[in-house]
Amino acid sequence: MRIERTLKFAASIALAVIPPFAWAQQFQTPTADELKMTSDPKAPDEDAVYLDYEETDNDPMHYQSIYARIKVLTEKGKALATVELPYLSRDWKISDIAGRTIDPDGSVHPLTGKPEDLLSEKTGTLELKRKVFTLPDVEVGSILEYRYEIRYDDNHFSSPMWEIQKRYFVHKAHYSFTPFKAFMPGAAAQETSMFLTDERGRAVNTLIWWKRLPPGVDMKTDIGGHYTVDVTDVPAIPDEEWMPPIESYLYKVFFYYKAAGNTTEFWLSEAKYWQKDVDHFAEPTDSIRNAVNGLIAPTDSDLDKAKKLYAAVQALDNTDFSRARSQSEMKQLRIKEAKRAEDTWSQKSGASDDIALLYLAMLRAAGLTAYAAKVVDRSEREFDPSYMDFDQLTETLVIAVIGGKEMPLDPGEKMCPFGTLDWRHAGVRGVREGAQGLGLTATPSLPYPDNTTTRVADLVLDEHGGITGSCSIVMVGQVALHWRQMALENDMTEVKKQFDRELESLVPDGVEAHLDHFLGMDQPDMNLIAMVNVKGSLGTSMARRLLLPAFFFDTRGRVPFVNQEKRLEAVDMHYAERVTDVVTYDLPAGMTVEGAPADNKIVWAGHAVYLIKSQSSAGKLMISDSVARGFDQATPDQYQDLRGFYQKMAAANQEQLVLSSAETAKGN
Repeated sequence: MRIERTLKFAASIALAVIPPFAWAQQFQTPTADELKMTSDPKAPDEDAVYLDYEETDNDPMHYQSIYARIKVLTEKGKALATVELPYLSRDWKISDIAGRTIDPDGSVHPLTGKPEDLLSEKTGTLELKRKVFTLPDVEVGSILEYRYEIRYDDNHFSSPMWEIQKRYFVHKAHYSFTPFKAFMPGAAAQETSMFLTDERGRAVNTLIWWKRLPPGVDMKTDIGGHYTVDVTDVPAIPDEEWMPPIESYLYKVFFYYKAAGNTTEFWLSEAKYWQKDVDHFAEPTDSIRNAVNGLIAPTDSDLDKAKKLYAAVQALDNTDFSRARSQSEMKQLRIKEAKRAEDTWSQKSGASDDIALLYLAMLRAAGLTAYAAKVVDRSEREFDPSYMDFDQLTETLVIAVIGGKEMPLDPGEKMCPFGTLDWRHAGVRGVREGAQGLGLTATPSLPYPDNTTTRVADLVLDEHGGITGSCSIVMVGQVALHWRQMALENDMTEVKKQFDRELESLVPDGVEAHLDHFLGMDQPDMNLIAMVNVKGSLGTSMARRLLLPAFFFDTRGRVPFVNQEKRLEAVDMHYAERVTDVVTYDLPAGMTVEGAPADNKIVWAGHAVYLIKSQSSAGKLMISDSVARGFDQATPDQYQDLRGFYQKMAAANQEQLVLSSAETAKGN
């Protein structure tokens, strides 16, 4: 539930508060079928389902009313008896909480305990709190029923955000919104001294809604100016492997009051405000020019200048990856909030956006053409220009023009190499500055050669299947960036622990792999190399033969999607990549290779290739395999082709390595 979207309010009249609608004051009598329900054919394997959900939002009266009925179907579903309601304590109040539990036999247990009021977070004078209550005597088969109201003071107005799709299947839901009176029918003829202004003091003149609803469902308005949505049989929020940011796909309706009548007007206006802030912050002042002159040489090429300045800002303390200082610490250290790029440079510290805009200022001070861009974080959402909210865009990038070509750069992403974007900022959209003015933009996706992992293992195998040895894991691109950023936020002991957990999922059962040390951890422009020690038992010895898994790495969970027959949502694997494994075995004395994986090539044309190759010589066997995945996303209608590729991979991975002693070979 959204906590607050506040607009300034100017008024000289008082508003009368009227009671909420009658439906919110009463509970429903469950039907016999609801009481005896033990499972739901519309939602098989669910832990619970919503029988009813209702939300009424009345902005003139400053309240929101919520009502829910939930059927508990499993032990896990009993957790829904505890309800948490977040709110901002200064301006909002949760009241009239009522609830009850109904047993399958119809017995009723009313909520009698007082809800707890817990502090979740405090920033300055703002307190994010939670009202928490637990419905009593819940068992499998119970119906949970509760209602409550949220009220906000007369100086605030709030437009609702209806989350139509929920964690559990919804049988029936009703939503109703009464907007601020200026947007009601006949408002123009009303005499009133009330009006809304936005955070920039502009008069709010439009009520806008953004919606994504199930097929066949639409929002309705009545003659009184109320907006309603009625839905039935809403599927639960999907939970599939490798999903895109699900918030961009769920059924929702958002209302908002805006000082803009259409999307073009909104984005142009907001982008102009953003550009004004960027140009103010990133102005190449004298102190910035002096700093730049100390970092570059007149004889440097534009590319060398860009690289040197990039290295300089990357070396600063990025507080999004270290620890942001408190206000008292900043005061003690005489550090002020950065309002200009020169503040960030002089303090040698700043948040990601501050560092990105400092880099922009330095490029401009060096005489290079450079622009700012503001894009979404792909791990959180996809950009939707029809949704008029500039806060979709959270990440600042810099576009440098070098040799007549534009190069998107990610200076605010600590440890991100020059010329590389964090995957969360690649293949995304947003707004940008440019030679032709402001406009929408899209960043390029990452090519698979830029993201590679190469695992090379040298293993000594004994006649009982025991192994010892070592391997090096060479990481380039996004995997290297992941571990380097983890090292910024944790001590090396924790990083080693996390890396060992990753290794545990890569090697076969019975084998231990432990990180010895990293090479290049502090050098983002170099390969990151993990040196790993390996020992354990790999094979099964029987009748003078030794049976081993044909592939050493990823044997526990190598191939995704194999067991998922159908796909509802798109596939998002974050970035294209290539993973190569080369494993060399020193064979036990007197043993030879009787069976090894056949050379193979599996292709999903235009998307991915998987290669297998084995080679044996006196006393040694080398098995290599490599998958090059050139895609990062796939649509649901591509899923069967995608799954077919991975099924073929999985089948190839089932082969075994068979070693036999010389005596066995002679006897055969």
